[in-house]
Amino acid sequence: MESIWLLMQILMINLVLSGDNAVVIALASKNLPPKQRKQAVWWGALGAVVLRCILTFAAVLLLKIPYVQAAGGILLFWIAFKLLADDKDDVRMGESASIWKAVRSILAADFIMSLDNVLALAGVANGDLALIVIGIAISIPIVVFGSNLIVGLLHRYPLLVYLGAGILGYTAGEMLLQDSRMGILLSSILPEIHRFVPALLTVLVIAAGSFKKVSLSRT
Repeated sequence: MESIWLLMQILMINLVLSGDNAVVIALASKNLPPKQRKQAVWWGALGAVVLRCILTFAAVLLLKIPYVQAAGGILLFWIAFKLLADDKDDVRMGESASIWKAVRSILAADFIMSLDNVLALAGVANGDLALIVIGIAISIPIVVFGSNLIVGLLHRYPLLVYLGAGILGYTAGEMLLQDSRMGILLSSILPEIHRFVPALLTVLVIAAGSFKKVSLSRT
């Protein structure tokens, strides 16, 4: 049951963090004939799975270094805040006229915009490489083939974005506690509440992100 819950978290994280990737993938293959478009999407999806696996494995290894996991948790908290504040940077890319140009565009987009996904996956899976591979293998095809659906869902059901940001905030808190040095430091400084850090960060990121979003909408 724990593995199923972790897999659901991975899928939700990929859903809310992959909207930009989905748009770029759709744009990269938009100018191709239907048959070539399908080939480009298939090859792009396969390459994206391999690339995301390599990047995530590297992140898992790096997160074992003292304070690196804590830094990753802080960065993931910032990513969750930006997600709610709707302050993500746009990655613009021209339409591609050939299969391999489209594939290169898809891989380039996935590499450029994968930091948040990779960091979140490494934090949630906590070193379980099999779970990481399964999560990536399931989620990337969904992103590639359901680009328009994903963007529509995120706009139609804003609660999905808040849920995803909350999961990211909780994961950020767990990463702080799991860091070999920061976890000990937090337990010594905050002995009574250090175990509640993930829940506190979840509430904080939703509150701060929502406040920022409302402030931006009024200006």
